[in-house]
Amino acid sequence: MSFMNIDGTKENTFDAIVIGSGISGGWAAKEFTEKGLKTLVLERGRDVKHNIDYPTTSMQPYEFEHRGQLTEDVRKANPIASKCYAFHEDAQHFFVKDNEHPYVQDKPFDWIRGYQVGGKSLLWARQTQRWSDYDFTGPARDGFAVDWPIRYADLAPWYSYVEKFAGISGNADGLKELPDGEFLPPMEMTCVEKHFKEKVAAQYNDRHIIIGRAAHITKANPIHTEQGRATCQHRDLCQRGCPFGGYFSSNSSTIPWALRTGNLTLRPDSVVHSIIYDEKKGKATGVRVIDAKTKAATEFFAPVIFVNAAALNTNLLLLNSTSSRFPNGLGNDNGLMGKYVAFHNYRAGVSGEYEGFENFTKYGNRPNGCYIPRFRNVEKQETDFLRGYAAGFSGFRRIEQSWDGVGKDLKSNLLHPSLGNWGVGSHMMGETIPKETNTVSLSKDQKDAWDMPLLKMNIDYDDNDDKMVKDYLEQLTDMFTKAGFTNIRTRDSKQAPGLDIHEMGGVRMGHDPKTSLLNKWNQLHACKNVFVTDGACMTSTSTQNPSLTYMALTARAVDFAVKELKKNNL
Repeated sequence: MSFMNIDGTKENTFDAIVIGSGISGGWAAKEFTEKGLKTLVLERGRDVKHNIDYPTTSMQPYEFEHRGQLTEDVRKANPIASKCYAFHEDAQHFFVKDNEHPYVQDKPFDWIRGYQVGGKSLLWARQTQRWSDYDFTGPARDGFAVDWPIRYADLAPWYSYVEKFAGISGNADGLKELPDGEFLPPMEMTCVEKHFKEKVAAQYNDRHIIIGRAAHITKANPIHTEQGRATCQHRDLCQRGCPFGGYFSSNSSTIPWALRTGNLTLRPDSVVHSIIYDEKKGKATGVRVIDAKTKAATEFFAPVIFVNAAALNTNLLLLNSTSSRFPNGLGNDNGLMGKYVAFHNYRAGVSGEYEGFENFTKYGNRPNGCYIPRFRNVEKQETDFLRGYAAGFSGFRRIEQSWDGVGKDLKSNLLHPSLGNWGVGSHMMGETIPKETNTVSLSKDQKDAWDMPLLKMNIDYDDNDDKMVKDYLEQLTDMFTKAGFTNIRTRDSKQAPGLDIHEMGGVRMGHDPKTSLLNKWNQLHACKNVFVTDGACMTSTSTQNPSLTYMALTARAVDFAVKELKKNNL
């Protein structure tokens, strides 16, 4: 495909270019535009405007043709996307369809994507925990990856900065393995969750049950009101897009905030093909873009470029950005780009019941659960596997319906359900070890509709993951038993990597250009005016949900980049 600057260099030149409009891209847009830079945000998907393009957000169950369920035809056409917990009739329009965006699976990988303005920030589970120094120093202590070039102290003020703007509900729990943040009032635990918390505290001195820390406004501060956002209504219909802006998304928060500065140009339907590298200048000068609808090609220019296309697409884009100087991908002098990809292991779960609290039930539809911070190998190596796992936990009152009877009797039974026992459930979120053998690469002979090579997945579990699953099942079963739960059941789904939707790495941070791609400011070692602040930059995965860390890294990197621009260092 030949590229030509159809509109002329001047009209297509900006102060900064951001590739992607999801959680990290939205933050980059906000930070650049607030600092006065004329910023171009390129999004490969369609435009989605807050409260305008949420077609199902206020629909009642009876208004859906299939009552919210997927048809068999949709399932067959989307064997990967339909595995996702949120891919239902009310939100399927926010997901990439399998046949429209193929990829190559050398090993099974369920790649869940959302191509639209806002990306997966419309669909995420909104869990937001800070990392601690146990996480940032983990690779150095255990030797399973390269040392992180930053520590908790480097990111702590930026965690506070993004938490205040995004709105994070939670409780100050005083745990050194899970630092406290700038919290709005916490959501309330159910009585069974409180019971479990008390029993665990009485039985263990190193295990804690806390309410989840979630990007939901429980009490709007002036900064949230100024964004036009309101308190979460506990509808738990978040995947449809929230008309109240109760949870944080690029669509309800950072993108509108950036637009109102007058410094943002938002260009949807723009597939970024590659980054342009000028060998005489020794830096990147712009990007090549293909119009998603017309396939027309053009170029845009800026002195600084932020790549926030989501972890695996960021790897694809950088690997596809070749030149005489970088024949194997932009900044890829050491050949490590696309390697050491990691993810979170969500295979395992434990469920049970509790006979008690018959006079109580839950209130509303809390869009949040409880959280069990990592307790394995925190202070020292104590198991036969490296690192550890966190876990989710929830207690809920079961609803029982009788299908007995015929005609009027059956209808009456279905319309008058009763409350059963309390159910309890937990899911594992295990840290996988970055390995050189876990890779993504470009197909040599297969391309998509926009002349981009397909991405090849070669990502799998290992023995460490299996040992971790075994330990999680044993430990949670023991905790459930000591709490008096009954009918305890364990599961290992053996699901392929990907459904965690927490893929990370491939363009990792580090001190040494020989063993990493990015420095402590998220700059490419070999191309200083290109930054990566999405999941691709991660050196290891920790056990915490990663999105809050992406936000903090992005705000920190933009602050640095703007200062460097003013010094003419970029």
